[in-house]
Amino acid sequence: MQYKEFKDLCLSALGFGAMRLPVIDGDESRIDEAAAAEMVDFAMKSGINYFDTAWGYHSENSETVMGRILKAYPRESFYLATKFPGYDPENLNRMEEIFCRQREKLQTDYFDFYLVHNVCEVNIEYYLNPDLMEFLREQKAAGKIRHLGFSVHGTLETMKRFLEAFSEDMEFCQIQLNWFDWEFQDAKAKVELLREYGIPFIVMEPLRGGKLASLPADAEEELKALRPEETIPAWSFRYLQSFADAFVVLSGMSNMAQLEENIKTFETDAPVTEEETKVLYKIADSLKKGVPCTACRYCTTACPKGLDIPHLLYLYNEYLFTDGGIIAKLGISAVPEDKKPSACISCGKCERLCPQVIPVSLAFREFTEKLKEGQ
Repeated sequence: MQYKEFKDLCLSALGFGAMRLPVIDGDESRIDEAAAAEMVDFAMKSGINYFDTAWGYHSENSETVMGRILKAYPRESFYLATKFPGYDPENLNRMEEIFCRQREKLQTDYFDFYLVHNVCEVNIEYYLNPDLMEFLREQKAAGKIRHLGFSVHGTLETMKRFLEAFSEDMEFCQIQLNWFDWEFQDAKAKVELLREYGIPFIVMEPLRGGKLASLPADAEEELKALRPEETIPAWSFRYLQSFADAFVVLSGMSNMAQLEENIKTFETDAPVTEEETKVLYKIADSLKKGVPCTACRYCTTACPKGLDIPHLLYLYNEYLFTDGGIIAKLGISAVPEDKKPSACISCGKCERLCPQVIPVSLAFREFTEKLKEGQ
């Protein structure tokens, strides 16, 4: 197992994510605890020492199961991370209750890493309320939190707002990063922002929920020609090994085979080369769905409804790539009703200004229909 330093800690470069534990009969709320315990034991014996969970994972059962499993190991033998569920604004009125309950569920007196969970457009106004941060500072001063950070799925602007308010409190960030999202979700700009603040990061979604674990045949052949011995999932991890400031890469593994394969990958440090990175980015371009919006914003000057067309097209592309995934749904839920794609009147003014000749009104009609179907 490769290890990375964070302050005075030595952390396994591969972290065990408890969002996709094995389940019974396909029911994500019913964790197969025996199978999960077997995986944790193998992870421990293989050198993994970072375990990440959260209040909402597996319908609020992940923390409870992980607490029972990890209780079998000396507390000093692993590092434990969980998160405050402020994505639901009602929880901000239950800060102390939730924090205490999390310690009970995870059967621990302290958290090595504690995160403000999923900073995004839906919750940023609530998270900017200083009460939560003051509460977390108190828990840290009392030794109940060792290291405080945040996870982010929101836009760059939302991330900037949070850091402008609380960067002095944030020791680390958990960010969605992979070779596909480097441009697709503008992970590049988010990494650059963290570097400006001197904040190291933990990587989540290295395989994009499994979507990067297998690729079209021609793409797989191209990668196999470069590294015949490398599996397709390993390419995503090798890509991340090229980021010196990524001190843990989390993987939500659902079975022993995935765990064993990922551990084998992290036995060595073999980051992608510059030329290999170019190949990955070329493949990423070929996988993108939707429209080629460059966010030049010429269109917004002409829209009579005042729609943020680039942002809506970004959410449209995200929705298509993930078949209606959570990021797009969260993003669109934060948009006022009169600024959603359904508000488009198909006047065509934006289309006449678009350098990419994007059929915006058609894209918005399709997006509106897909959102209705997904309700």
